[in-house]
Amino acid sequence: MPFTSPGSETRSPSSSLPPPVQNAVGDVHERLPAQVEAALWRGHELGGPVAETVSTGFDALNAVLPGGGWPCGSLTEILVPQFSVVELRLLLPVMGALTTAGRAVALVGPPMDPHVPGLRHDGIGERHLIWADVDTPKDRLWSTEQLVRSRKCGAVVAWLPHVRAENVRRLQVLASQCAGPVFLCRPDSVGRDASAASLRLRARYATDWQIAVDVLKRKGAPLEEQLQLLSFPGGVTKIMTPRLRHYSRLRHRPSHVVVSTAAAAVHERSEAPATSEH
Repeated sequence: MPFTSPGSETRSPSSSLPPPVQNAVGDVHERLPAQVEAALWRGHELGGPVAETVSTGFDALNAVLPGGGWPCGSLTEILVPQFSVVELRLLLPVMGALTTAGRAVALVGPPMDPHVPGLRHDGIGERHLIWADVDTPKDRLWSTEQLVRSRKCGAVVAWLPHVRAENVRRLQVLASQCAGPVFLCRPDSVGRDASAASLRLRARYATDWQIAVDVLKRKGAPLEEQLQLLSFPGGVTKIMTPRLRHYSRLRHRPSHVVVSTAAAAVHERSEAPATSEH
C-alpha cells in the first residue's frame, strides 16, 4: 500500500530506490593484481599455478594439470590397486630431474627395497636419495611429517596404507611450507573418501609398457578421459624392438595361422573330457 503524507505526492516504496545494477562485476575493467588473479579460480577453467610446479615427465599429463606439472608446496595423492612399481614408474621422471639438479628425494616405507642399479638407469643418483625403512603406520606418518617439516627435500614420496583424514589435512598444511611436491601413495579403496590433497590420481599398469592414469581431483573441471602414459624402464630402452614395444600382441595367435589337421586332432583329443571304461 503506498505511503502518503500531508502535502506530498503518493509514492510507492520502490520508487525511491536506485535502479538495480546489472552485472556489476562485468562493468569493472580494471585488472586485478597478478597475485590475486593467480589465486582466482573459475570453476569451468583449469586452475592456474598459485605455487611452482615441476614437470611430470609426461607431456599428456602436464597438459591436464594446473600449472603444467606436479604442484610444489602441496599434497598429491596417487591411488593404486596394490603397492608395487607402478607408482614409482609414474614418479621416476621427476625423481630423476630433481636428483640430477642436486636436490634430495625421500622415500618413506616403499613396498620394496630401492634397487640402486635400476634407479641409475632412470637417471636417479643414489647420493641424493633418502630411504626411510619404516613399517608401522605410526612410524610411516611420523617420518613423513619430519621430512616435510625439514624443508630440505626436493620431493617426499610416502607409502601410507593406513592414515586418517585429519592426518592428511595436517600433512597438507605442512606441505604448503615445502619447496617441492609431496606425494602420498595410498590404496585405491580410499578413492571414495574425501581428501585434503589438492591433486589426486589413480594409476595402474596397462598393456605395452603403458600406465593408465585417471585424474580424480584437480583444480579445474573434471577430467573424464583416461590417460595412457608410455613408460619404459631405463634399462630396457636401449634394447627395445618393435616386437617388444607391442609385446601384448605376441600372446595371441593370429587368425591367419594355418594349423595342420593332425595337430588339430591332437589338440581336440587333449581337451576332450576323459571317459571311464567299463
